[in-house]
Amino acid sequence: MMARTHSLPITRRRLLAGTLASSALLGTSAVPLSIARAATGRRKFVFVIQRGAADGLAIVQPHGDRNLRDLRGALVDDDALRLDGFFALHPALAGTAGLFHSGEARAWHAVATNYRERSHFEAQNVLETGGERAYAVNTGWLGRMMPLLPEGTGAMAVSATAPMALRGSVPVATYTPNRLPDPNEDLLARLAIMYAEDAQLGPMWDEAMRTRMVTGGLGNTAAGGGADLGQLAATLLAGEGGADVLMIETGGWDTHRAQQRALAGQLSAMDSLLVALRQGLGAAWADTLVLVATEFGRTAAINGTMGTDHGTASAALLLGGSLPAGEMVESDWPGLSRNQLYDGRDLRPTGDLLSMATRAFAAHFGLERDRALAALSAGQ
Repeated sequence: MMARTHSLPITRRRLLAGTLASSALLGTSAVPLSIARAATGRRKFVFVIQRGAADGLAIVQPHGDRNLRDLRGALVDDDALRLDGFFALHPALAGTAGLFHSGEARAWHAVATNYRERSHFEAQNVLETGGERAYAVNTGWLGRMMPLLPEGTGAMAVSATAPMALRGSVPVATYTPNRLPDPNEDLLARLAIMYAEDAQLGPMWDEAMRTRMVTGGLGNTAAGGGADLGQLAATLLAGEGGADVLMIETGGWDTHRAQQRALAGQLSAMDSLLVALRQGLGAAWADTLVLVATEFGRTAAINGTMGTDHGTASAALLLGGSLPAGEMVESDWPGLSRNQLYDGRDLRPTGDLLSMATRAFAAHFGLERDRALAALSAGQ
């Protein structure tokens, strides 16, 4: 095949304290919070997961493949944003396209994990754990990377609970916006005095207060997507004591019906998220690497309800202010003729998504690649 390189046990008392601090202050789950005290200029990594199987053939469209229109018809966008002579971005990704053209974004196409069935839950588990099969391990691939980073490096998720990808030996903080009014400062001071002499509750309270300082005035921000979520993520990363590794969960990518309108809305929100993240980080963008990936792709052909069904390979995005030189789209393109499709229906995978992500993570943090790949395979 020719390569086309566009190249402590939880006691009732502890649980009560965690719930109090979380719900009254942060709107988070009852999980002890721990955030690294990050120094200026520290490297940052963001993993944006697209739950529901995002359609890589619509996100990064291979207009140079003559079979695309025969398979997809109305799902091919004539106003797609040209990246090179072969690939184009969905028109809803205008801001992201600007990042591509400034060398701050690229795509990996025809990539997948080793999972070849079509269950969302199983595929997401494999994507997050890096296991050979679903539910084979109980740690995440990023969770296993964390001990390789300098002591004190912290992880956080914009989620009610720690996602599987981040689970491991390093504690993970979680944050979800609080819809309640901000607590009275006098109440906070009284609670601090109350907990100060308690060996268990005191440290937990201190961690909750540090998280509150990091999030600043974002307690009532709606984290539903788009620019608000991107701004929130930037604050969680760049604020004093901000996270070094951050995971953002997005959903709604399962487009079985009326895909054109649904996906345009999804991608517009994603575009706003990425642009707001870049703007919110400012100079810290140069030290940040962002991975956007999904559990599997969608069928190559359009279905009878103007959507697509569960597939195999998809496209992933890599963004940051200091990406190494390379093509806008990197792919060993498999082709879209009937005999080139996986199982006669899906984009065939030619790149190992998690191996590529691990290599990028290692390079970004200056880790030995073999150590990082060993941590990845520890889940297999």
